[in-house]
Amino acid sequence: MSHTEHPGNPVSKRIRQRLEASGKRYFANDNIADFIEPGELEALHAEAEKAVEHLLDALVIDRTYDHNTRDTAPRVAKMYLTEVFAGRYVNPPETTEFPNAESLNELMIVGPVTVRSACSHHLCPIIGRVWLGILPNAKSNLIGLSKYSRLTNWIMSRPQIQEEAIVQLADMLETMIVPDGIAVVMEADHFCMHWRGVKDDDTQMINSVMRGEFLENASLRREFLTLIRLR
Repeated sequence: MSHTEHPGNPVSKRIRQRLEASGKRYFANDNIADFIEPGELEALHAEAEKAVEHLLDALVIDRTYDHNTRDTAPRVAKMYLTEVFAGRYVNPPETTEFPNAESLNELMIVGPVTVRSACSHHLCPIIGRVWLGILPNAKSNLIGLSKYSRLTNWIMSRPQIQEEAIVQLADMLETMIVPDGIAVVMEADHFCMHWRGVKDDDTQMINSVMRGEFLENASLRREFLTLIRLR
């Protein structure tokens, strides 16, 4: 065992060293599950809990006598690692792919998928909806309907910015399905605007990614956008 893998090193440092040794990026919206060994997620929870304790101390919040914050640190650490940011630390949900036996080539729309994420700038909530448009071909790999929601939430459960999140989602689905076209539209409330800063409660962000036939065929794009507006 090298000194960098010594158990005495904090688990976050050991994981980070593996990532850097492999040349793997570990941005806020990257998945790092392949570099986490069995038992290390629990150790990471303990380390994150201590970090939250330090944050509360720095904010001059009494963790000892205040019954409301006595267990805040373990709750926050668990929330980030197993819920809000879980898409960073676990592998994608299992997805069964099956051939397009009937050579389906008509527009499929899935949504709206409710998504919950967090702004990577302020770690404030992003709550929104996603619509997916898929134009398969005879060689496409089809996946079960519920898997679109599971995969979408896996991508979104990380610190994100909305513009990059839907590109990640489009890239993943395009690689899995190999369709003639794919479209992703997302609308969301950003609490970094609602809760702080300008404190504007009415503004949403809507953006889209269009690939293949959705980009090149105006009629298909119009059909997709019209149908999701009817929802």
